[in-house]
Amino acid sequence: MRDEDKTIEHADSEPSTEVNPTASAHQETQDETVMNLRSIDGGEPTEGSNLLNSEKKLQETPTESNHLQRLRQTFACPPHGLLDRVITNVAMVVLLWAVVWSVTGSECLPGGNLFGIIILLYCAVIGGKLVGLIKLPTLPPLPRLLGMLLAGFLIRNTPVISDNVQILHEWSSSLRSIALSIILVRAGLGLDSKALKKLKGVCVRLSMGPCLVEACASALLAHFLMGLPWQWGFILGFVLGAVSPAVVVPSMLLLQEGGYGVEKGVPTLLMAAGSFDDILAITGFNTCLGIAFSTGSTIFNVLRGVLEVVIGVAAGCLLGFFIQYFPSSDQGNLVWKRAFLVLGFSVLAVFSSVYFGFPGSGGLCTLVMAFLAGIGWTSRKAEVEKIIAVAWDIFQPLLFGLIGAEVSIASLRPETVGLCVATLGIAVLIRILTTFLMVCLAGFNIKEKIFISFAWLPKATVQAAIGSVALDTARSHGEKQLEDYGMDVLTVAFLAILITAPIGSLLIGLLGPRLLQKVKHQNKGEEVQGEPSKQV
Repeated sequence: MRDEDKTIEHADSEPSTEVNPTASAHQETQDETVMNLRSIDGGEPTEGSNLLNSEKKLQETPTESNHLQRLRQTFACPPHGLLDRVITNVAMVVLLWAVVWSVTGSECLPGGNLFGIIILLYCAVIGGKLVGLIKLPTLPPLPRLLGMLLAGFLIRNTPVISDNVQILHEWSSSLRSIALSIILVRAGLGLDSKALKKLKGVCVRLSMGPCLVEACASALLAHFLMGLPWQWGFILGFVLGAVSPAVVVPSMLLLQEGGYGVEKGVPTLLMAAGSFDDILAITGFNTCLGIAFSTGSTIFNVLRGVLEVVIGVAAGCLLGFFIQYFPSSDQGNLVWKRAFLVLGFSVLAVFSSVYFGFPGSGGLCTLVMAFLAGIGWTSRKAEVEKIIAVAWDIFQPLLFGLIGAEVSIASLRPETVGLCVATLGIAVLIRILTTFLMVCLAGFNIKEKIFISFAWLPKATVQAAIGSVALDTARSHGEKQLEDYGMDVLTVAFLAILITAPIGSLLIGLLGPRLLQKVKHQNKGEEVQGEPSKQV
């Protein structure tokens, strides 16, 4: 009985022992804080301060070890990581120059033509990456093409560099024409035949109205402010009339991922209408270009422009149907063969149209050919577009770098720059107001209308592609007055890219989250809940 009583007493005493550690721990922490306070006042090290110091050291050691590991990986032998990538890229750059030098000799030395192209390509790529590193919170990244454009401009206007980096006009014109053909192929393949059939009135109005109104307004301003003839005024108008997919599409994709404006389809509307806007501007430009460089009466020039359109459409239909069936779907390397044919025919169309005296038909032929080819390729079209995108990644820095290198500060007069900026500013203002009117009866609220009006602002890709075509055509005719007109068109195109591309990108990023309605999370939850039932 005594043993049982002892066990019962021992069991009764266990809860008290479980409570005591917490109380003792609480007392110990109070004692440690008192000791720490005393050590702070008196300056003597205590047990509590030592424990805190040891904890800090334990927290610092993992971070220090991580830094040491990174340093060891960076400066390891053989190197890895960042140092390895830098050495590899530098070796590839030097190797490319060495191979070209071993084949061409003096052409790849400072002052040579190939040397200038390689240096311009490298500087444009680096400039684009540097601008891409500029990231502002809650804003889309700045377009890299801005850095490419500034790189070419700095190369041309830096005294020592401009003497050693020189590119012949024939080479510069040819490279820009190749880049133009790639842009036209991408635009033609990007058109969706199903979307064309289902286009709503607002998309048609948005793709045609602002472009035509801005082109006519720019022609009036160029004629009365800049003193350009009417033909050249409309050339400048259609150069400015196009919106830039390179700026609009990435910004719309970011807003779409965030759920802004998705309920009413604002991002989808702007991305779809952008392609048609560019095609209309390029077609109008080619038609006006053919009229401007033709001789004879005004009626004959208009008929010649219509003839160029007919020739371009007919040749594009013929080549488009040919590419649909040749190569056949049972051949090997089908995607590569289709990409080669569509690129080859597009470059041939652009260059041969200038050679035969119909410069406006080449671009239209390429657009029609790429569109018809895309209809025939159906599901395999996306694979061809990936290859075309790789070609564009190569020629994009060349295009914008060459456009920037064409603008020389020494040849610009202050009054010319002022008139160009005034023409551009008034034309853009008219475009914003026209865009607002075109979407008035489309079911959008006032905030969405304001956003669409400012999102339809940026200009870049089409301006770089066709902005110098008129100057190149004028140089081929050898007339000084026509070259001056072409230089004015190029200057306005350069300023349009430099001003509207970053401003438009920033406005889209700032106004989008504030003016567009965001999709509620409840709808997403309903979709997620509905997915299992669909699978069942």
